[in-house]
Amino acid sequence: MESLPPNAEVRLAVAQCFRTLSTSTDSKDIIPALQTLHSYLDEGPESGTTSVQRAEFKRAHFTRTLQFLVSNIQADWLHGLTAAQRTELWDGLFLRGPPEQALLVLMEGIGEPCTNLNHLVGITENFLRGGRLADLLWSFCLEARPSDSPQLRETLLGRIVALPDLTANRLHPNNRPLFLPQQYYPLLATEMLTALERTCQALKVCSLYGTDCSLTFVAQTFGKVCIQGHSGLMLSVMAPRLSVYTRSDMVWQRVCWKLLENVPQRWVESVLTGLVQAVSGPDALGRIIGNLVLTNKKAQYVITHKLLLLQYKYETRVLRIVLGYLAANRERRPLLIQVLRSVSQAWANPSAVKHTPLEQQLYVSKALLLCVSLLKDSELQELRSDLLQCMLGGMQSHLDSSVVRIRRVGMVVGECLSARMDISGTKLKFEYDQDEETQELLSLMTPITVDEPEADDDELTPYNMSGDQEISEASPPRYLRDCLETLISSEDPVRVELSLRVAEGLVRKNVFATREISVQLTKVLLHMEDKYSIKGFLSLRQATMVALIVTDCIQVTQYLTTEFYSLNYSLRQRLDILEVLALAAQELSKPITEKGNSSIGIAASTDLTPYPGDNPVHWRQEVEKRIQSKTKRLRKGATQPAAKATPNRYAPVAGHFFFPLLRNYDKPQVTFDLLGSDHLVLGRLIHTLGLFIMVRRGVLFAVCSVFLSMNSQNLLVDLSDQLFETRTWLADVAEGDPDADCRSLAIQSLVLLDKSLKKQLQDQQALGLET
Repeated sequence: MESLPPNAEVRLAVAQCFRTLSTSTDSKDIIPALQTLHSYLDEGPESGTTSVQRAEFKRAHFTRTLQFLVSNIQADWLHGLTAAQRTELWDGLFLRGPPEQALLVLMEGIGEPCTNLNHLVGITENFLRGGRLADLLWSFCLEARPSDSPQLRETLLGRIVALPDLTANRLHPNNRPLFLPQQYYPLLATEMLTALERTCQALKVCSLYGTDCSLTFVAQTFGKVCIQGHSGLMLSVMAPRLSVYTRSDMVWQRVCWKLLENVPQRWVESVLTGLVQAVSGPDALGRIIGNLVLTNKKAQYVITHKLLLLQYKYETRVLRIVLGYLAANRERRPLLIQVLRSVSQAWANPSAVKHTPLEQQLYVSKALLLCVSLLKDSELQELRSDLLQCMLGGMQSHLDSSVVRIRRVGMVVGECLSARMDISGTKLKFEYDQDEETQELLSLMTPITVDEPEADDDELTPYNMSGDQEISEASPPRYLRDCLETLISSEDPVRVELSLRVAEGLVRKNVFATREISVQLTKVLLHMEDKYSIKGFLSLRQATMVALIVTDCIQVTQYLTTEFYSLNYSLRQRLDILEVLALAAQELSKPITEKGNSSIGIAASTDLTPYPGDNPVHWRQEVEKRIQSKTKRLRKGATQPAAKATPNRYAPVAGHFFFPLLRNYDKPQVTFDLLGSDHLVLGRLIHTLGLFIMVRRGVLFAVCSVFLSMNSQNLLVDLSDQLFETRTWLADVAEGDPDADCRSLAIQSLVLLDKSLKKQLQDQQALGLET
């Protein structure tokens, strides 16, 4: 009898294992079946399978095997295994083999309803801790992988980058610390560095220099993490290490340059803005990105224009790094000249002096002085006429201003420019008051060399400081106005943190004092940034804003709902507004049970003004009277006293929360378009409005209508990114929603979605057969 080809032999063996695991409950049958599946992952001369068989199993059967295990996670035979056997034979299959397939199956399993969810979550933790992400990224660096489809890569990329969000949506309050962004993204950065280091070693050993190594997938992962707002967490790990690695290793430099070149154009800006803030100096930036500004138009626009003229939120240190990077290389110096001309024109523009914020004018002035300080004498001679025109016109515009600080900036810049150009041996000199701002501007004319660490800090032995105690001379404020003043004007990190930590308690304790400054304090908190890396900053700020709404409901709610549609707010701030409104509404709707908060509840409830048209009291009282008059009570023995009713503080003010948020949802602003590019905020707005009036049925009916009316192909093409989270949400509603109609609608939506997916797959298969 002829032997079967390897693909047929492996297929039959895997099918036999599946039959055994599906029908048998005897561990004598179960363990050999699992060991057979493991044999296709064993490498080395002692393996009982050939390399051809192992390759065929990984290509065609590994994903099916893992999916089979997940679908049988509640099987009796699994619980019959010992803990050691389960770890080795069941969990081990997920921790070996192609890591990209394992990760996709694990994330799919976590996203679906499952009673043994903790088991899959534990395996995913072991997957991350075991360095499997580095193996995954390295596999994409090493191989061309012709069998991978763009759809598979995009799906895998989305799972890697959004893993904290996906797990948070599924696990809710029981999320694991490893899945939080603060731990996950630094881990991903470390794994990415490991993959890059393996690439460097392969290039050094094999002298391939890019022939068979690809950094495309790693660059896509890096760029997508940065565009989603996590560049700080990633680059706090990567930038110092890359700075050290590229200092004396040209292969590392070439790998870094190639990595940045492969970042997709739409994500280049996020990567570069994160890098210029994370690197230690202009030399480090040059070693990491090379001459990217000369080969990539988007990078050139960001470095030479956007960071200098359109944005002004960065520290002076960032300006030194960006301009020092342009000046450090002969090929990049023409861009420094180009930047100088653009910045000088912006500084001398009379309209800009009148209409741009003072902070932006100060930022442009710093950039101008830094550019001039970096010029060589020969370059200065060529630009003398341009600089003279800039100096005369710009000084006139600044000195004509009625703002003292603007006039002072014009004087300082004029002095510095005249001193640098040395016109006829004379220098301008003005009389003005010296302060920190003028001293900083004058210091910019003296180039500062940024010292980089000579060695990696990880190689130093840490000194034992466990017995040290932190001594603080500051004390927390005792009055709310002192707290507000500290948050507005103080530059002391300790005082700011202490004020932020006691703010919520002061708000809830001093009701009448709070109402005098509630809107002003809310405004400060809404615009406050975590400049000092305060532990728990977001939760402290959010809790104080919620307390302000609860204490002074109408004024603060009117302010926040108005600001939600105002200009010049970031999406993060608009999402913060929705979140604190939702939390405050939930708190107001709950009865007051704590004695410590009784005064707050009484004061708040007595002064709440019902929204026009909301008067639920009269008909509720009438219905209650009719029920009481027709109710017969049979009592036998002693009875417990009924729970004391408390007024619902939310009902009279519900309209203040709901209707203002609907006012301008369909009116796009200059920087905010709910029905267009900012649809993420629209989704959160709908969710918040649902919390205000409980419109889950309407939302579910709309989802069901979409699935029923949309063509299956259009559904997959237009809404592919949202289908995964929508399916997970529908499954949660179908399983645990307290409302029967909501559960029914969710089940109908899931059925319609599954039908559309199956129909699309059948159409694709039929098209493939015809082809």
